[in-house]
Amino acid sequence: MNGKLIILSAPSGSGKSTIINRILQKGLPLRFSVSATSRPPRGNEQNGVEYYFLSPETFRERIQNGDFIEYEEVYPDCFYGTLKSEVNENLQKGENVIMDVDVAGGLNIKKLYGGKALLIFIRPPSVDELKRRLEKRGTDSPEVIADRISKANHELSLAHRYDKVIVNDDLEKATVETVNNIINFISQV
Repeated sequence: MNGKLIILSAPSGSGKSTIINRILQKGLPLRFSVSATSRPPRGNEQNGVEYYFLSPETFRERIQNGDFIEYEEVYPDCFYGTLKSEVNENLQKGENVIMDVDVAGGLNIKKLYGGKALLIFIRPPSVDELKRRLEKRGTDSPEVIADRISKANHELSLAHRYDKVIVNDDLEKATVETVNNIINFISQV
């Protein structure tokens, strides 16, 4: 029996990673798919845990080798992508895979996996709140935050193409709503 894919996407700063971490602590039958990136680690991030950290050159080589289900160059030399091996091996073992990917990547994965994939969009209550969260995080320059807000506006315009849209104005409520959607999806035959 093959597993299913659960894909969470959101503008940067919407709380998606926090929600995923809370979901993974609940003991659901899910395996987290670690994405690859060419950006440097933030804080205590570790290779193979939060991301596979690759140089831009290595990332480009792996693209040429066809190793990614999806990838995007978000900013010059800053790639994010999902390795085929990371997903397909787990699905073939019958495991459900939860993924943290950007909006374009989520839509591309849905095209490949169809009904085997559930797309969940985590939406901030407002763009102003998103900006406040990014500033509070303290990891990005004002220029990077401005880029993230610009990208967020584009991503928000695509939310309607997702299977479920969950507004994260209350982290606990958003987590519960996300968990309920996941349980309903993986329990379907």
